[in-house]
Amino acid sequence: MTGTADAARDMSATTDSGVRHALRLVHRAASELRRGVPVVLAGPTPLVLLGAEVASPDAVRELGSLTPVPPVLLLAPARAAAILRAPMQHDSEVAAIALPPAILVSGAYQALPDPTVPPRPGTPPLQAAAVPPGADAAFRLAKIAQLLPAVLAAPLSPAAFQVGLAAHDLVVVPAADVLAYPAQEAAGLRLVTSADVPLTDAPDSRVVAFRADGSAIEHLAIVIGRPEHLPDDAPAPLVRIHSECFTGDLLGSMRCDCGPQLRGAISRIAQDGAGVVLYLGQEGRGIGLVNKLRAYRLQDRGLDTMDANRVLGWGADERSFMIGGTMLRMMGIKRVRLLTNNPDKIAGLTACGIEVVGREAHRIAPNGVNDDYLATKAARFGHMLD
Repeated sequence: MTGTADAARDMSATTDSGVRHALRLVHRAASELRRGVPVVLAGPTPLVLLGAEVASPDAVRELGSLTPVPPVLLLAPARAAAILRAPMQHDSEVAAIALPPAILVSGAYQALPDPTVPPRPGTPPLQAAAVPPGADAAFRLAKIAQLLPAVLAAPLSPAAFQVGLAAHDLVVVPAADVLAYPAQEAAGLRLVTSADVPLTDAPDSRVVAFRADGSAIEHLAIVIGRPEHLPDDAPAPLVRIHSECFTGDLLGSMRCDCGPQLRGAISRIAQDGAGVVLYLGQEGRGIGLVNKLRAYRLQDRGLDTMDANRVLGWGADERSFMIGGTMLRMMGIKRVRLLTNNPDKIAGLTACGIEVVGREAHRIAPNGVNDDYLATKAARFGHMLD
């Protein structure tokens, strides 16, 4: 483990302190947003934000004490179009809806972003609103918090900005740091600890834990054998990037192929002699477990996995495979044979400086329940399942 620890220390020493500070601010802001507490997004026009699905009427009143301007609801254009029953004309990834006072008082705004729940009876007609500057960063912060991508946002005047901060002790996060988060998260990754964990199919195994500064999200490397000590003339170690899947990995869900892929990868790497399974904390292609369950409900209504994510306001795949590349470099592994069907994983590792010398297919047979899921991965995500 000495080589791994030395490589990790070298990377940690070169990580810019400004990146660490930015990461901690973004994580604090995301945590506050999840708690239903107002957050200030600093930019040319500061915005005060609340996560729509968790904001109580009391929190909305607190927001109202900071600015006389009523908040608008920021959400994905597809969801806004469904709520307004009209197409949205704009160039941004974010749309805005004006909220009548009755909705703000009653808390009915909480249900509006969620297509899996019916709207509250008596909801008044709604209209589109102007999208405020900084809306893209506000939207991104909700995603980092793994809430539904929907935010109540109102502008702050310079005077209200100063007074509000002093009176309410709010977290202030620069919009630029929120938008730079994916790259900064990888740059701020650090190795926390490791321990030997013999596995049924791979007795010579250890688990290495990583965490980004200020984050509760943890990424793990299941290291089988000693891939970091292979001689230069040996074949590159076999590596699998696997995103956590509570339902598939732990419960044995038949809706996906994640559990069989994970166990199959561990067994195959053990047979190969040495390699790594990167177990990334990016549930549901990066949307989180709760939102994945929402997506399942939409799939039960006839949507495929890609469209279900988009209807919820997420991208088709929100994961960052730069995290995996950074983990490998911190463990001293620079060349790999990648066990994958997903070309995006190859591109992600390559962008992080890992040499992918070859791809090995990792196909799992359909089980009668996940047939359409696998077909969608091939047809719409470009997975190489042939």
